[in-house]
Amino acid sequence: MIQTQYTSFEEIDHDLKILRLQRQIEEEKVKLAVQNTKKELYPTNILGGMAPLLQKIAISFIAKKLLKKFD
Repeated sequence: MIQTQYTSFEEIDHDLKILRLQRQIEEEKVKLAVQNTKKELYPTNILGGMAPLLQKIAISFIAKKLLKKFD
């Protein structure tokens, strides 16, 4: 961190206020990240993301069964 020489208490208070606000912003970012992670890990979202994969597996399974019947 950069060392600053202050000439008044007002300068110190100003920088402290800025740091406090920056900390609050970072806390809100963390809260949003946690909320987004919870949403993404919700079971319906996980299964929804797996739907295309399950469709491909089902189609290949059905295709194999049909090919065995026709052979």
